[in-house]
Amino acid sequence: MPFVITSPCIADYSCVEACPVNAIGPHPDDREFRAAEQLYIDPAKCIDCEACVEACPVGAIFAAERIPPRWKGAIALNAAYFSERRND
Repeated sequence: MPFVITSPCIADYSCVEACPVNAIGPHPDDREFRAAEQLYIDPAKCIDCEACVEACPVGAIFAAERIPPRWKGAIALNAAYFSERRND
């Protein structure tokens, strides 16, 4: 998993707009966007370009290998978010 969004995320969609491969969700037009407490990066789509890191207004996106220890659980949360959607 190249990049991970952690709990400081405020569900601002700046990173969604910056992502060239549409790897971040939910999207502003998805029904679950309004209720989303944070956004997630699809590990199968992320191309490790770092565009989302620069776009994040609260510094909530990290390379998986550099994620602060207190947010390590975000790795599984990001992967699970998209895994659940693929299984629907």
